Amino acid sequence: MTAVDLPIPALPPRTPLRRPTRQIRVGKVLVGGGAPITVQSMTTTPTAEVDATLQQIAELTAAGCDIVRVAVPSQDDADALPKIAAKSPIPVIADIHFQPKYVFAAIAAGCAAVRVNPGNIRKFDDKVRDIAAAATAAGVSLRIGVNAGSLDARLLEKHGKASPEALAESALWEASLFEEHGFTDFKISVKHHDPRTMIAAYRQLADACDYPLHLGVTEAGPPPQGTIKSATAFAILLNDGIGDTLRVSLTAPPVEEVKAGIQILQSLGLRPRQLEIVSCPSCGRAQVDVYALTAKVQAAFEGFPHPLRVAVMGCVVNGPGEAREADLGVSSGNGKGQIFVRGKVIRTVPEAHIVEALLDEALRLTATSTEVPA
Repeated sequence: MTAVDLPIPALPPRTPLRRPTRQIRVGKVLVGGGAPITVQSMTTTPTAEVDATLQQIAELTAAGCDIVRVAVPSQDDADALPKIAAKSPIPVIADIHFQPKYVFAAIAAGCAAVRVNPGNIRKFDDKVRDIAAAATAAGVSLRIGVNAGSLDARLLEKHGKASPEALAESALWEASLFEEHGFTDFKISVKHHDPRTMIAAYRQLADACDYPLHLGVTEAGPPPQGTIKSATAFAILLNDGIGDTLRVSLTAPPVEEVKAGIQILQSLGLRPRQLEIVSCPSCGRAQVDVYALTAKVQAAFEGFPHPLRVAVMGCVVNGPGEAREADLGVSSGNGKGQIFVRGKVIRTVPEAHIVEALLDEALRLTATSTEVPA
């Protein structure tokens, strides 16, 4: 096949315009006010098991997590917070339900922020003044975290269900209680398991206030269901500029939540991309085992530190064009592969040597070029 030297088309991604918000600080991380959208997750270890919790936080940090949340359902968990907050490499949010005393314990322990769920903290409204005072004195921010599964009984009675209106009203009501005491250092979430309800609730909030918003589809489920539900809802809201931090809530190891969140942001041009593998879904035209070849390429490039786009294509119909638009690619067929580097065919190798050739060219490209596409 004769190679056609075509330039890589300049197609800058459209970056959504962000909704203007106030800015808060979660430890060393800024949220809202134009700060980069952050990715959060939550540990699954008992918080009282300090070493196990810190180990999981380290794994989340290595995966790219910006902020981590830990559960505090008991006094033993509250007692573990000072050590965890001091040793965690990323800001720690204490997740508080039912007992107001743990809010104060988390603030005293040095946590970067506290998530409070107004719907199930006993006599929450009566504690707002004291919580606001303690948080202000410590420089700790809060998240008002409304959840469809634990909505205030008064609002359930009023609306009949956890509707978008009920979720938004709950959040805005609790925000107004803090505002009465001069405290506005918080972000808001209104999570629901149904993406449509969740989207409607966040849109209502975005229209009604300028607080940073934490996005989440609660109880989204296992992958791929949970990933798809979250990605669908997040993409719609983020593309409208709504959302300042997020968690992909999956029934899966928390590192998978972080990976999914980062990929969602990268796909919308809201976070610099890392290594990206573009591969065809395979079809009857393929003359190579695309699944096996892609898996080998993934394994070979695991941990590759440069943001290359690598195309793995299985036939001569779309393969050359797709490979040509990547930084690096292969179009395979008839027991061999054409290796493309930035739009040009540089060599043809036997099928058994494709992975080796791609890795060699990736190392050569990143060693000699200072201009790797973002």
